[in-house]
Amino acid sequence: MVTSRNPIDRAIDVLITAALLLLAATAFLPLINTLAISLSSKAAVSGGLVSLWPVGFNLSAYEYIIQDDKFWRAFGVSLMRVGVGAALNFVLTVLTAFPLSRTTRAFPARDGFMWLMVIGMILNVGVVPWYLTISNYGLIDSFWALVLPTALPVWNVIIMMNFFRNIPKEMDEAARIDGANPWQLLWYVYLPTSLPAMATVTLFSVVGHWNAFFDGLVLMNNPDNYPLQTYIQQLVIAQRLGLQGGQAELLGKLSNNTLNAAKLFIAMVPILAVYPFLQRYFIRGIMLGAVKE
Repeated sequence: MVTSRNPIDRAIDVLITAALLLLAATAFLPLINTLAISLSSKAAVSGGLVSLWPVGFNLSAYEYIIQDDKFWRAFGVSLMRVGVGAALNFVLTVLTAFPLSRTTRAFPARDGFMWLMVIGMILNVGVVPWYLTISNYGLIDSFWALVLPTALPVWNVIIMMNFFRNIPKEMDEAARIDGANPWQLLWYVYLPTSLPAMATVTLFSVVGHWNAFFDGLVLMNNPDNYPLQTYIQQLVIAQRLGLQGGQAELLGKLSNNTLNAAKLFIAMVPILAVYPFLQRYFIRGIMLGAVKE
């Protein structure tokens, strides 16, 4: 027999749904506002007339950003950085987290390595030693300067390590009884059951590499080697200083707010395209990887 719900329960459900929709709007509406500003005229943006719909629709900001080959070169550098950097992060994270997830009996030096990594994560040595170290290795103005200094993200190692520790010990023992060596344990037991954690650390790496601009600004002397975020940052600086030639008419249609909005929206699109495919694993990976058994 199906019983109808009382009015109080239905009212509570309505309130909870309304609260969740309001919370979602606080994250979604700024994206719409950013897009609207990037598609609006300079006068409308300067006058504060743009909310959720473009006013004086034009594509001048995007024309300004993508009209030369340097934009596509920078876009390619960022894509290559994300691909190589995220792959390197993932491999080193897994190879580091697996032995650190073992007991001290299986890996006696585990605690020493763990403390060394945590201290290195907490005690940031600063920009100058970081730059001098990279310079001494001859990586200045090299693509590898963008990926090697962040090759082993310690936070990702901690998430992956704790996730490995939550895998049932019976699976580990059964595989070792069947004669599996450590490489086979990692490949056939741990990785297939760690999809949420792998998706989580991969998303962290992709977002980190895609959004980074400071290292490209400091480590790259040749503008042709700039990643996309560094290149767009330089566009803003150039726009403030003024440009010569055939862009004068185009600049008359732009404001700093319009150009910055276009920059932000272009930077968000790739992440927004990737996130839906990883989102279902993301929360589970964070929750399970953040709890130590």
